[in-house]
Amino acid sequence: MSTIFTLFMILIMIASILLIIIIMAQNPKGGGLSGTFGGTSSAQFGVQRTNDFMEKATWTLGSAIIILILLSVILTGKPSTTVPTAPVKTEAPAPQTAPATNSPATAPVNTQAPAGN
Repeated sequence: MSTIFTLFMILIMIASILLIIIIMAQNPKGGGLSGTFGGTSSAQFGVQRTNDFMEKATWTLGSAIIILILLSVILTGKPSTTVPTAPVKTEAPAPQTAPATNSPATAPVNTQAPAGN
């Protein structure tokens, strides 16, 4: 199980580093990587296609990270070895009632010697 976990962790780290690089290459004002290709006009040399690629790559890598994390939790989670069962109710035995008359078997026995002279 630890090799699967290690594989997932390596894939998550690679995807995270790529996501950081893609995000850092973008410019919040629309320039970013596309600005280095000759201006801010989106009609020049396919710059708009670069922005589309960067946006799609960001969403794809973010989704891949989430999916990898969920898969790693599901596949590397340790199942419990015991299956919990519902507690079994045991009924207490009914209390026994004493007979109405004292029989010789139930009469108290005095074991002390009588006080004598």
